[in-house]
Amino acid sequence: MSGTPAEDAGEDTGRDRERAALALEKKRERFVWYYLAYFLFGIHIVAFVMIYAVRHAK
Repeated sequence: MSGTPAEDAGEDTGRDRERAALALEKKRERFVWYYLAYFLFGIHIVAFVMIYAVRHAK
C-alpha cells in the first residue's frame, strides 16, 4: 500500500487478476483430468469389446 487511492486500486486489480488467472488455471487443470479419465475409461471399454469379440469369434 503506497498511500494513494489510485495506486491502491491498481494493486487490488492486480491481485484480482492474479486470483482470476489462478482460478482459470485450476478450472483448466480439472478439465484435463476429466478428459484423461474419460479417455482411459474409453480405452478399457474398447479393450473389453475386442476381448469379447476375439473370444466369441468362430
